[in-house]
Amino acid sequence: MKKVFISLSLFFALNAMAQKFETQTVTDAAGYSYETVKNDQAGVRVYTLKNGLKVYLAKNDDAPRIQTYIPVRTGSNNDPSDNTGLAHYLEHMVFKGTSHLGTQDWAKEKVLLQQISDLYEQHKAEKDPEKKKALYKRIDEVSQEASKFAIANEYDKAISSLGATGTNAHTWLDETVYKNNIPANELEKWLKIEKERFSELVLRLFHTELEAVYEEYNRAQDNDGRLVNYALMEALFPKHPNGQQTTIGTSEHLKSPSMEAIHKYFDMYYVPNNMAVVLVGDLDFDKTIKMVDQYFGSFKYKELPMKKMVTETPMTSVVTRTVKSPSAPRMTMAWRSDSYGSKEARLATMVGEILSNSGDAGLIDLNITQKQKVLGAGAYESPYKMYGAFTMYVMPKEGQSFDDAKKLMLSQIDLIKKGDFPDWMQKAIVNDMKVQRMKSLETADGLATTLYGAYINERTWQQELDDINEYEKISKADIVKFANDFFKDNYVVVYKEKGVNDKLVRVQNPGITPIKINRDAQSPFLKSILSTKAGDIRPQFIDYNTAIATSKIKDKKVSFVKNKYNEVAQVSYVFPFGTDNDKELSLGVSVLQYLGTDKYTPEQLKEEFFKLGISNSFRTSNDQTIITLTGLESNMKKGVELMNHWLTDVKADKAIYGQTVKTILESRDVAKKDKTRIMAALTNYAKYGKDSRMSDVISKERLQNIDVNQLMSKIKTLNMYPYEVFIYGQDQQKMEKAAKPFIVNATMQPAKAKVYPEPATQDKVYFTNYDMVQMEMSKVAKGSEVNLKNFGKVNVFNEYFGRGLSSIVFQEIRESKSLAYSAYVSYATASEKNHPNYITNYIGTQANKLPMAVNAMNDLMADFPQIPAQFENAKGSALKQIASTRINRQNIYFNQLALKKLGIDYDIRKDIYGEIQMLSLPQLTGFYNADIKPLKYNTAIIGKKENLDMASINKMGSFEEVSLETIFGY
Repeated sequence: MKKVFISLSLFFALNAMAQKFETQTVTDAAGYSYETVKNDQAGVRVYTLKNGLKVYLAKNDDAPRIQTYIPVRTGSNNDPSDNTGLAHYLEHMVFKGTSHLGTQDWAKEKVLLQQISDLYEQHKAEKDPEKKKALYKRIDEVSQEASKFAIANEYDKAISSLGATGTNAHTWLDETVYKNNIPANELEKWLKIEKERFSELVLRLFHTELEAVYEEYNRAQDNDGRLVNYALMEALFPKHPNGQQTTIGTSEHLKSPSMEAIHKYFDMYYVPNNMAVVLVGDLDFDKTIKMVDQYFGSFKYKELPMKKMVTETPMTSVVTRTVKSPSAPRMTMAWRSDSYGSKEARLATMVGEILSNSGDAGLIDLNITQKQKVLGAGAYESPYKMYGAFTMYVMPKEGQSFDDAKKLMLSQIDLIKKGDFPDWMQKAIVNDMKVQRMKSLETADGLATTLYGAYINERTWQQELDDINEYEKISKADIVKFANDFFKDNYVVVYKEKGVNDKLVRVQNPGITPIKINRDAQSPFLKSILSTKAGDIRPQFIDYNTAIATSKIKDKKVSFVKNKYNEVAQVSYVFPFGTDNDKELSLGVSVLQYLGTDKYTPEQLKEEFFKLGISNSFRTSNDQTIITLTGLESNMKKGVELMNHWLTDVKADKAIYGQTVKTILESRDVAKKDKTRIMAALTNYAKYGKDSRMSDVISKERLQNIDVNQLMSKIKTLNMYPYEVFIYGQDQQKMEKAAKPFIVNATMQPAKAKVYPEPATQDKVYFTNYDMVQMEMSKVAKGSEVNLKNFGKVNVFNEYFGRGLSSIVFQEIRESKSLAYSAYVSYATASEKNHPNYITNYIGTQANKLPMAVNAMNDLMADFPQIPAQFENAKGSALKQIASTRINRQNIYFNQLALKKLGIDYDIRKDIYGEIQMLSLPQLTGFYNADIKPLKYNTAIIGKKENLDMASINKMGSFEEVSLETIFGY
């Protein structure tokens, strides 16, 4: 939870950051010139190679790893109007390899790919539906021939062999960004692989990937957030591509692609002067820039096409849209704002923060959400490269009209127009921005993400750093004037009603013949990558006894980890009991958020924490309750005193409790309309049956009859129970004094924990009806009790077989057969000793593909695939990930806490590393045959009932349709 820091000590600390940023040009010993910014604590260097490629380098020694991003300044806004979705589909195809990577015989494959391309042009031009089908059948036939020479997922195999994590990419309005996190010693091999894949575009395995993208399109149709956003953006930008071209594209364009158009797009935009390489981590500047230039410097500079500027006319009226779906109603409003980096965008951002700063002390937070006038509400600014959107959203309470909800939201805008907000808030917001930036830039990913964002938006690093100084120049008068000029009846409002979405596009399975994926084959390029040895990174394992200092305050154990990075500290009170001991404990915590004390109203309490710059969080799980305070170390003592006052002097209020119960009951109703939460509840039911933690909820009758005074007594006496304290900060002695006001000797003991059954899974199928394009299926099986000696096997099994782009499941279900966008098998070890492991296999796909996808998954699970080269790759990747991972910051303590549940008090990664080193494919196969293959599954399926293939379903086990009341427990 984010907080604004406005204490005096923080004021001085942050003003020390308010330095002038100036760009300086420096030339290193090897002759490479780079820009650096004076007073940049991150020490970023920005190079520009002779071909125009921007290279951003920065050091971060958290771990011997490097966060890499390759951003390209193009996205869906550059899609041809008759080929929308092209940039996104191209992003997928860049993973397919080149004439050297991903092929067994390029000369033969190339001829067939050209035939496929020509057929697609005919297919796109053909208007006769029957002739179009015939052409697609021919495309499928030629694709079969071409696939004999293709090697699926070879890029993913190459990149995973480095020990990479987070391999992915995304496309948006004006950007396409490729992502990897790699061990530092594998940098040169990463550069070699990336140079190869960006050197040319080969559209192999095209029609199967196209079907996967269409599955992604279907997932978007089942996503309420996208449903609302599409309607909002289309109305907000009636001319500009921001609103007229969705990133995923239209159904018609996806089904009639042009390979020629994709090649043309790649050649036009994937050029060095339109790309960057961002590297942040454990690197040597001089060696790194030489390597980047060696591999990327050979790309040729090309003139970029002139971009047609599209200008929107000002909005002068309210534009209304209505969309429908089975989920609960909500309303979204948006005003068209200015571009990223503009003064107007900064003013809109300030207004968004004044209205809603993460649920803390904004006008909406205190006047609407805190008083439970709606189920949820907020506001934020989203500046794009061209234009932006200031958005407000609200989820009405039951019986509350959209008009009433809208009036509530607009009334908060009116307060800003009148200047009716605290004078200190503006400075507080800017100070918070400084702190959030400081915390973000201290991590490799946070800094790398900010750098690629600056590149995409064509901002210098100096401009990005100096942005905070521009915020400081904004006065309250500026904000009031902006609000009066900006917020008029010139917005878009989208009403998301509960109902049937009549705009869903339901498509037929095109009948793709499974392609040959040549699992055992390796191209010479991949062989060279695998045979090139990088210097070893030695794993480092935590000695918790030396990494954590322990002491005692009264009868409480205190654990301390030193913060080596900044002045933001943390105090956590960790109670070894939770809802298994008392399921009303989480209710008490929820109600507490709406209550004050004799000294402070609930709103004043939030403001007091806000002023101290101390955030508070309460986490209640089945076996733990954790109260955490986070903020500037110098203010922690006051924060603990305020928390102690709140907990021990909380003032019970029957009326507020009654309102909270109404909100809880309405929120339960909302959950029963939400697809994601329904699927989670159904999967839980398949796993545990009717007697589970998730469905064991406090009844409506009990909620309405609880005495709020008794409920609050649970909160008032919390610190009288056993618990331990964790402190993260710079000065141990000072922080222990700060944490002390809350600590008393234990005089009470928690109730005995309820034990929930973990029944055997026995070939049962549970189904819940929900109107959606796709179907989701999750099969879950109860395994044997957790065994620490198998953790290494589980690690490699997931890497080799079940998860990730180079896994066998992904290759077979998506790459070969194009049966699902999302499919995985995951073995999850229990987090506590004497409890069972569970294995899950998941498929999300079109309803008419589900039977085939299930059959394909069953075939894979029947006989464990034997692919020695892929096994060695998975094993090597797992070892490299462990060797290059470091446990630091607060994770040191919480990792140890988790290990204690398994009955150990040492870094188990050492055992896992040794186990994987000695692991063979026959041993992994033996583990599979003994621990996974014999298991029986229960299956959870959600989708539209009329689309069920009952013949296929009955093969999975006995079928039962279960109600929402059954799976949720209310």
